[in-house]
Amino acid sequence: MQITRRSLTALAAAAATFGLSSLAQAADTIKVGVLHSLSGTMAISETVLKDVALMTIEEINAAGGVMGKKLEAVVVDPASNWPLFAEKAKQLITQDKVAAVFGCWTSVSRKSVLPVFEETNSLLFYPVQYEGEELSKNVFYTGAAPNQQAIPAVEYLMSKDGGSAKRFVLLGTDYVYPRTTNKILRAFLKSKGVADADIMEEYTPFGHSDYQSIIAKIKKFSSEGKKTAVVSTINGDSNVPFYKELGNQGLKATDVPVVAFSVGEEELRGVDTKPLVGHLAAWNYFMSVKSPANAAFVKKWSDYAKAKKIPGHMDKPLTNDPMEATYIGIHMWAQAVAKAKSTDTDKVIAAMAGQTFQAPGGFMSTMDKENHHLWKPVFIGEVRADGQFNVVWKTKGPVQADPWSDYIPENKGKKNVPATK
Repeated sequence: MQITRRSLTALAAAAATFGLSSLAQAADTIKVGVLHSLSGTMAISETVLKDVALMTIEEINAAGGVMGKKLEAVVVDPASNWPLFAEKAKQLITQDKVAAVFGCWTSVSRKSVLPVFEETNSLLFYPVQYEGEELSKNVFYTGAAPNQQAIPAVEYLMSKDGGSAKRFVLLGTDYVYPRTTNKILRAFLKSKGVADADIMEEYTPFGHSDYQSIIAKIKKFSSEGKKTAVVSTINGDSNVPFYKELGNQGLKATDVPVVAFSVGEEELRGVDTKPLVGHLAAWNYFMSVKSPANAAFVKKWSDYAKAKKIPGHMDKPLTNDPMEATYIGIHMWAQAVAKAKSTDTDKVIAAMAGQTFQAPGGFMSTMDKENHHLWKPVFIGEVRADGQFNVVWKTKGPVQADPWSDYIPENKGKKNVPATK
């Protein structure tokens, strides 16, 4: 059979007519990766970030996409398995050819994937508060650095309004984020005159479920004369048994307040919060924040959750801080691509500097021009009986991130600018 130019043209037209031109379709989309644990110990926190990422992508597509192209999400499940995060990241970048990846929760998962993004010169948007002590050209950190969460929270606990705490229990899951955050907090507390004898430090493995003996130790430590507070960096599904045991042993906020850095509305969903009223969480967003932007965000999520029949959210749709950070990060990346007129990593990095977005939390969110972190407000909320939070303290406006903590002596002289390769 002789193939002529005219017959090739006719075949191409027929393929387009019947929707068979996969190459043409591929050219009309920009792929983005979604890298979150949908199973394992971190699924309790991360699954909803996958869902809000898909909602945001759908919203951007409904508004015309980016550079006239629709975004196409490629979702993978690294299953709370830290080495698997690196494998899945490599798959997204080298096989699926995504333009950027939105994902990770724990710092150990972020540390696992970091070499992959740096070696391939690709982009990761990381949406969760973390310990700092890192700055990469290839990562945009849309969660809080320690000076945007941990330090203000402990300052609040030490203040008259926060109960004038003099002794501290640093309780966390045993991995890099809690240990590094507590190293910073120890140095901070020492600078405020708190003695080592007035600091108790305890760690439990991922997935730990028996907090009976630890709560008993906290009760004993707090009975030794000085006002005591607990700083919790427990992560994942261990928060459920921790808070249940807190209630079981009657450890009330008026006696020993707990401030958490990894517990929000979603983690409290499976807990009877009535015994926990008054305990605290420090974040840069709460669902209960009053602002027109937040009302719109909560409604958008509620409508999406019901339409997609998202388990747990059809009857009780909840939003939280990492969801907001995910939402902001994807929108900012889309704005930067539009500005750069390209998905090229270096061009997008340049275009990200100074990007702004109206955050649901009520403030204009700004990407720092140099250090790849958002300027973020800080809120401290008290747990309510319904699992929401009453904001009891907040900063006057967004706080600039300080990735290299001033309380770590070896950070002296380090620049808050990521090195280029």
